[in-house]
Amino acid sequence: MALITLGANSGKGKVLQVVTGVTYTSTTSTSSTYADTTLTASITPSATSSKILIITDQFMRKNQTNTYIGLKLFRDSTELAYIGDLIAYTQNSDSDANGIGTTYLDTPSSTSSITYKTQFATLSGGTITIQADASSGNERGRGTMTLMEIAGW
Repeated sequence: MALITLGANSGKGKVLQVVTGVTYTSTTSTSSTYADTTLTASITPSATSSKILIITDQFMRKNQTNTYIGLKLFRDSTELAYIGDLIAYTQNSDSDANGIGTTYLDTPSSTSSITYKTQFATLSGGTITIQADASSGNERGRGTMTLMEIAGW
């Protein structure tokens, strides 16, 4: 691990702006082809040297036992990260919800507007719902994405 020393007045590493995207719209799929969820957020970096810290939080619901869910993170149309497989496991076919979140540091080298999004697919058959429901009244009621522009170093 590299240690980065920043000068007291350099401004490097400083948070320049924070943008949050929230969705209350669920998305359901039975496909192994990745498709957009409704969770997105856009930011326009102030410098090409800026980094963007992306923090996501979503809930997945499945309707079959042992359903594998794949989740990916994108900058516009570029895949940034395979967030991973989430297994939604129960001993019966009852619906089951699981949370998944990620943190990713991107270096977009741009001062144009950038849209970040997630995509999902079922990797083992079955029905998957990216859970977002404004009427649920609890933490499973939304998906969130926070983008923080950080001054480059």
